[in-house]
Amino acid sequence: MDILPLLSSFALIALAELGDKTQLAVIMLSAQHSAISVFSGALLAFLLVNGISVLTGSILISFLPLKWITLASGLVFILFGLLELIRKEKEKTKIEKRHSTLFTAFSFVSLMELGDKTQIASIALAMQFSSPAIVFGGIMLAFILVTGIGVILGSRFIRLLPVKYLRIGTAALFIIFGVIFIINFITGSSVF
Repeated sequence: MDILPLLSSFALIALAELGDKTQLAVIMLSAQHSAISVFSGALLAFLLVNGISVLTGSILISFLPLKWITLASGLVFILFGLLELIRKEKEKTKIEKRHSTLFTAFSFVSLMELGDKTQIASIALAMQFSSPAIVFGGIMLAFILVTGIGVILGSRFIRLLPVKYLRIGTAALFIIFGVIFIINFITGSSVF
């Protein structure tokens, strides 16, 4: 079994989500509600949104030539890296407390992930590697780790996370992956 898709998906998504608005939402929810309910609701949302994303990516690969997918993936990853470097500080969101915590966390995270860089990255990773199930496994392991960290921070240590440095690291990782994909496109070989 080739573990490169698993490790690549895990590393990219984990670093991209650290300090992201979704993780900040999980931290905020965990500070106010049951940590287990927030964790469960968030993971269900990630499972749904990114499961659909990986499925979409694995279907698109059968219709588009891999060479052009590689170039497009590289450009998208570089764009996300640059956007991460220039984006404004965290966005604040209000949550109505009338719903159950599990449903609130699920709904909130699902909506925040739609069109987010990690959803697009999930599609691109599924298109880049020939094993979408392994890519999905890496993505979900990353979300389990990052969501767990967010829940712990929210319920115990809410202000210990240096978001500025996480954003810079995330941006660098996206740009590095983008450059690797573009090198793959130019050389016609697989550096990654």
